[in-house]
Amino acid sequence: MSTIYTSPAGERELRLHYRRALESWPVPADHLRIPTGQGETFVLACGPQDGPAVLLLHGSGANATAWSADVTELARRARVYAVDVIGEPGLSAPSRPPLDSDAHARWLEEVLDGLGLTSAAVVGMSLGGWMALDLATRCPERVRRLGLLCPGGLGRQRTGRILLSMALRVFGARGRRRSVRSMTGLSETEDRSVLDAVERTFAHFRPRTEGLPRFSDQALGRLTMPVLAIVGERDAMFDSRQSARRLRARVPHATVTVLPGTGHAVLGQGAAIAAFLDA
Repeated sequence: MSTIYTSPAGERELRLHYRRALESWPVPADHLRIPTGQGETFVLACGPQDGPAVLLLHGSGANATAWSADVTELARRARVYAVDVIGEPGLSAPSRPPLDSDAHARWLEEVLDGLGLTSAAVVGMSLGGWMALDLATRCPERVRRLGLLCPGGLGRQRTGRILLSMALRVFGARGRRRSVRSMTGLSETEDRSVLDAVERTFAHFRPRTEGLPRFSDQALGRLTMPVLAIVGERDAMFDSRQSARRLRARVPHATVTVLPGTGHAVLGQGAAIAAFLDA
């Protein structure tokens, strides 16, 4: 068993659900396995072979199926590569190199090399947004366009709120559900299936607990490529208003949208991302 799971049975259950979800992926896809220095990386590849390359990076406690609702729109004209981030509950290696190093940028460079890409548009959410920013600030020549959904590393990480939400889990099933709703900002009536999946994952998965390093103003100044950022006004994990302010100040050409009434989980943005990629 990998140490990122709480038990062998839990790992088996999550892998079973993931493989079932892969069978329901809404567009035809190739399943690729890319060797890297961090271990094997699983990638779903879909869309026209000759389309512009787009790399998708999901958030913590998720896998490539986090993009299921968006991929049909994105794969109409682009060659989309939905990556299972290492150290997360997908089919990639359980490796978790230090966040305060260049290890994740080097890993993503190896993934791009393994896909035969010199550069790509990179779109990331939450932890994946942090990784997209990390690559773009270290290796801007490899990121053609940068899309960010509720990214880490810009605004203050709300550690107190995160700990409070995690503490709710000691109150049994009801507390766990409240914790998931609090962290994601999702609605019980409109997003029940997503909440079910998140709750199931965190019953068996050990997320990373270290804080995400924040990017300096100097680093943000290296973002010369087109940038789109979409954040939720009520994000419980990151200070989204601060994220928006920093991007507008340090990356003045960026398009920054703050979604009113929205929490950390920014869903249903496929059309907006596709329009950005097509611009």
